[in-house]
Parts: sequence; C-alpha cells; structure tokens
Amino acid sequence: MAAYTCIVSTIGFRFASSTSADSIKQRRSMFYSSQAPYRRRAASLVVRAEGRINPDIRKNEEKVVDSVVISELSKSLTAFCRCWRSGTFPLCDGSHVKHNKATDDNVAPLLVKK
Repeated sequence: MAAYTCIVSTIGFRFASSTSADSIKQRRSMFYSSQAPYRRRAASLVVRAEGRINPDIRKNEEKVVDSVVISELSKSLTAFCRCWRSGTFPLCDGSHVKHNKATDDNVAPLLVKK
C-alpha cells in the first residue's frame, strides 16, 4: 500500500490524513509541539479578605493557636469556631449563624468526634 499524506494549513492549524500509523504519530507530534499556534494558560483565582478576620479574640497574642487532645474532650462531639465571632472561642457558640446572615457567608464550625 502506498502512503498518502495531505497537509492543509488554514489559520495556523494543520490537518493531516494518512494511511500510515507512523505518519499520523509524526503529524500529531508536530501539531501538539511547542510550535502549536494556540496554547492554554492556567487560570488562577486569588481571594483576599477586606479586613481583619479576627475581630477581637486574644489580640494581645502574636498568633492565636490552640491545641486539643481529642481523648481529653468531655463530649463525644465538640464544635470548634471557625468564624472568629464566638463568645466561647475556641468553642462554637453559634455566632456563625448571625455572621452568615449578615455577610451571605457559609462558614460553620469544625466538628471533632471523640
């Protein structure tokens, strides 16, 4: 069988037709090489808070860090605050409900099972 190859270039695209598998592989490598006319770029999204997240909890400390020993928890399920609005921080007191309504946010507590 004779190999038949036809290359058509239109607006930077190359179309190949061939009966040879090697020829198809060669055309694919040309099309997908760094010489291809259009390349996709990775998109990124950056989200930034427009103010402080922590309104008033332990502001005299450089960083607010809490450690919990799970075996020492008194309840089988403990809720920890993630909205920084709790009056019983680091435990959740439900303040996120008011925060979510006011800001259209969806923050909820971290639930730790014993």
